[in-house]
Amino acid sequence: MDWESAERAFTDDVVARETLARTFEHTAERNADRVAQRYKGGIYDRSLAGDGVVDPAPEGEFADLSYPEMRDIVRNLAAGFRELDVESGTRVAIYAHTRMEWAHADFAALAAGAVVTTVYPSSSPRQLRYLLADPEATVVVAENEALCEEVLAVAPDLDHDLQAIVTMDIVSDDLGHGERDEDHPTVYSLGELHELGADAFDREAYESWIDATDLDDLASLIYTSGTTGRPKGVQLTHANFRENLNQCYKRFADRPDREPGVPGVSAETTTLSFLPLAHVFERLAGHYMMFAAGATVGYAESPDTLREDFGLVCPTTTTSVPRVYEKLYDAIREQASESPVKQRIFEWAVDVGRKHHETDDPGFFLDRKRSVADRLVFSSVREAIGGEIEFFISGGGSLSAELCALYHAMDLPILEGYGLTETSPVIAVNPPEEPKVGTIGPPVIDTEVAIDTSTSGPDDAAVPGSVGELLVRGPQVSEGYWNRPDATAEAFTEANALDEGVVLAGTPPADRDGDPDAPWFRTGDIVQLRPDGYISFRERAKQLLVLSTGKNVAPGPIEDRFAANEFVEQCVVLGDGKKFVSALFVPNFDHLRAWADVEGIDLPEARKDICRDDRVHDRIRTEVDEVNEAFESHEQIKRFRLIPEEFSEENDLLTPTMKKKRRNILERFGDEIDLIYREE
Repeated sequence: MDWESAERAFTDDVVARETLARTFEHTAERNADRVAQRYKGGIYDRSLAGDGVVDPAPEGEFADLSYPEMRDIVRNLAAGFRELDVESGTRVAIYAHTRMEWAHADFAALAAGAVVTTVYPSSSPRQLRYLLADPEATVVVAENEALCEEVLAVAPDLDHDLQAIVTMDIVSDDLGHGERDEDHPTVYSLGELHELGADAFDREAYESWIDATDLDDLASLIYTSGTTGRPKGVQLTHANFRENLNQCYKRFADRPDREPGVPGVSAETTTLSFLPLAHVFERLAGHYMMFAAGATVGYAESPDTLREDFGLVCPTTTTSVPRVYEKLYDAIREQASESPVKQRIFEWAVDVGRKHHETDDPGFFLDRKRSVADRLVFSSVREAIGGEIEFFISGGGSLSAELCALYHAMDLPILEGYGLTETSPVIAVNPPEEPKVGTIGPPVIDTEVAIDTSTSGPDDAAVPGSVGELLVRGPQVSEGYWNRPDATAEAFTEANALDEGVVLAGTPPADRDGDPDAPWFRTGDIVQLRPDGYISFRERAKQLLVLSTGKNVAPGPIEDRFAANEFVEQCVVLGDGKKFVSALFVPNFDHLRAWADVEGIDLPEARKDICRDDRVHDRIRTEVDEVNEAFESHEQIKRFRLIPEEFSEENDLLTPTMKKKRRNILERFGDEIDLIYREE
């Protein structure tokens, strides 16, 4: 493919081998006349605004921060961190939601030589204690007073000395600003840390801190979710992040070889950031890559205000996880279903758009229909999310191919990719010039992949290409886990230990000799390497259902079939150790009520009573039967139960990146599952 050669040959000032702190300094210099960040007013009591470092944004509106202004903040905060005895290798934890100060703290700590370790704001006290104790973080950047108090509550239980807490928001004097005793770390606001650093800042010393950091030095510890055991701290160096930044930028950059109209990432890009920056996906794709490119990063108020924030920021791209695209599509469809006429028009337009997208040569009449569908429906959809979106990036989970095709049909292409925390994270992603729905794209450059076909099942023999566990090696792959040599040894396989049936693909780095004896990282994911070089995700190896009949069933593809279903909000497929496949469904209650009104059905008010209604059960059964037609007999859902409680982060059934916590779901709804299999 011509674009692959062009991708490998492409270079510009953004492509470099340098530390992340140096990357930020260089981009601030190159983009001195551009907006770096956009931040919303009326949400936070920002200490940087209170101390006059940034202008307060009007309530409900966005204000701008230029690259030079952001650079000044980062430099002074870095000097402030050094005044707190942060130096090379010091672990600084960031405990906050995604917001512009997260970026300031990250770049400043890295410039000071620190290792940034991340904590989700939803962490329980037990998790918080562990995530501060394991890396021995001595400074914590906490978002607000509530999170600061949580850190203070666990500080006495730590075996190491917690020296300081820095809060992004203004907090009360009761927390003991500037005071410290044996059990009470000093509390500063970010504004106070900035003032401390501004008084001490010396440009020569600042440059020396950055120069003292090597590419192979640790940049961050990002902890795994811990859903399958104790969380592991993934060690990611400056080189890991920077190489992956180069790999992704070469794939997405607005390269000169591209045809007009092919979207890309450049200094003209504006993105809306709302995924957790504590997670590696947003950290690389929505943070490091965007700033390196000179793009503008706007920060959403929350995932619940996305439609409003899209309209205010008008992003050209954004990164997200499949669940957000599902909910966004649900909102679009709900708005289009205000009347039976509008609903029919929407359904007609979606059908036309899908056919047009899937047809190589649409012809005159389908082109005209697509034009009408765009005028009646799709243009207003795009306008509702700012009117400037060129493409979306999806990662952090499997995206339904049907849903992805619907977005493409609306001229809102989703470029799906794949990666893990241990790979910084991107291994593969669809190229803007040749995306293929239903795949996670080909590997990014300088990445070797291997398919361990010994892990495939008998049903995979008929699948084109190779199916098995994905193994990977490349410059973005972590060297292992913090203080966990056992887990590190388990995660890697020596090159000479690969079976003869392993299929190799991808390429080693072109400018540096790849080590043929380098170990392979085992992803634990089952994929299909297609004949065209693209990869299709199939299932987490640990999540494969092994029926009592010996058949293997991947729940992911079945669940994905319900992602765009108007009657089903969420689905989890079950059956491990059982004779047949079953499912739990969270219905879309709003759509069920609308359907009942049209059908003249009087539904009960309570959700739990709706879930027990035979007429509702029969309606969902119709949807299940339709989905079942796409699968083999042993993969089809034989029985199901409807449950009234939506999976969410708040009830501990979703991770912060909106992946299902299957073990928790099985425990929470154990009685419902028992009812499904009681007559087995």
